[in-house]
Amino acid sequence: MASFLYVATDSKGGSVSGLVEATDRAGVIAILNKQSLRPISIKEGSAAATGFLGSLDKLLNSSGKVKSDHLVMFTRQLSAMVGAGVPLIRSLNSLSSHSESPGLTKILAGVIKDVEGGSTLGNALAKYPNVFNDVYVNMVKAGESAGILDEILKRLAVQQEKNTTMRKKIKSAMTYPVVLICITFIAFFGLMIFVIPQIGSVLVDLGGPGTKLPSLTLGMLAISSFLIHYWWLVISIILGAVFGTRKYIRTPDGKRNFHRLALKIPAVNTIIKKVAVARFARTFSALMGAGVAVLEALDVTSKALGNVVFEEALQSAAAEVEDGKPLSSIIGANPLFPPIVSQMLAVGEETGQTDTVLVKVADFYEEEVDVAIDGLSSIIEPVMIVIMGAMVGLIAASVMIPIAALSTSVKG
Repeated sequence: MASFLYVATDSKGGSVSGLVEATDRAGVIAILNKQSLRPISIKEGSAAATGFLGSLDKLLNSSGKVKSDHLVMFTRQLSAMVGAGVPLIRSLNSLSSHSESPGLTKILAGVIKDVEGGSTLGNALAKYPNVFNDVYVNMVKAGESAGILDEILKRLAVQQEKNTTMRKKIKSAMTYPVVLICITFIAFFGLMIFVIPQIGSVLVDLGGPGTKLPSLTLGMLAISSFLIHYWWLVISIILGAVFGTRKYIRTPDGKRNFHRLALKIPAVNTIIKKVAVARFARTFSALMGAGVAVLEALDVTSKALGNVVFEEALQSAAAEVEDGKPLSSIIGANPLFPPIVSQMLAVGEETGQTDTVLVKVADFYEEEVDVAIDGLSSIIEPVMIVIMGAMVGLIAASVMIPIAALSTSVKG
C-alpha cells in the first residue's frame, strides 16, 4: 500500500488535509467518500513526508489529555451501541461528535480514519498508548477475534471504574497530610524569618549588650539569620533535591530502587502491596476472561501494576509458566503475594474459572485498600499535629527561657 497526501472539503465547506494509505488513487477517493469528504488534490507522499506527517499527527492526537471518567463513559457507551447492533463506524462517529473531551474527539477522528481504511479497532487504538494502554488494546483485540467486543468493553469499563475509584481514594487520603506538611513548612519559615529576629532584638534590648542567651535561643537565632541571608541557597537546595530525585526516579535503576524502598516503609508498604495485588487480580482476570493467552496476559498485567518489583516478579513467573509450572505454585512461592492469591488461583486452575475467582480476590483487596488507607490517614493526622506542636513548642521555649531568666535577674 502507498501513502497519499490529500486536500479535501467536508460537508460544511471547510478544508481538510491529511495522509491516508491505499492501493491507488481510486482507493483514496473511496476512503474520503466514506468520510463525507470531497477530494480536491491527491498526491502520492514521499517517505519523508509520510514519516513527518505521521509523527505530527500522532503528536497532535496524543497531546490532548483524556480524563479517566471520559474514557469510562466512552467505553460503556461503545459497548452498549455495539451490543445493540449499531455498526462500529457509526458508533464511533456518534460518540466522537457527542464527546465532552476535546482530546478524545481528536483521537477518535484518527481511530475512525484507520478503521475505515481497513484497520481493526484494536490496532487503531494501539496508536494512542497514552490513552488506551496495553490492557485496553489487548482486551479489545481479544474481543474482536472472539466476536464478543460488547462484553469485553463492559469488562473494561468495570475495570477502569474500579481503578479510577482506587486512585481517587489514594489521592484523597494523601491530600490532608500534604496540606499539613505544607502548612508546617510555611509556618516554620514564617516564624524564623519574621518573628524570631524581632524577638531576638527585644531580648538583647532587655538584657543589655552583654546578655548571654541560652543555647536553644542562640541556635534559633542562628537558623533565622541563615534563612534571612541565604534564603536563595535554601530554596535552590530544596528545588534541586526535588527535581534531582524526580529525574533519578524516572531512570530504570532509580525507579526500581524507589519502589523497593517504598516496600520497606512501615504502613505504606501494606497499602502498596494490597493495591498491586488488587490490580493484578482484576487485570489478569479481565484478560483471561477475554480469552488472552496466559503468557501474554501475564506480560500485559505486569506493566499495569505500577510497581517495578511486582512487574519483575510476574515476568519471572511468566518464564516459569512457559516451562510448564502452574501459576498458582509460582505465585505461592513469592512472598510479595499473600497466600490467598495462590490458593484462589489453584481453585481457578482446577475449575477452569480463573477469571471469576480472581474477581472475588480483587473485590476483597480493594476493600482492604480502603481500610488500610483509612488506618494510615488516622495515623498521619496525629503524627503531623505532634510535629507541628513540637515545632511551635521549641520556638516558644527558645523565647520563654531567656525571658524567665531575665525576669529572675531583674528580681534579684
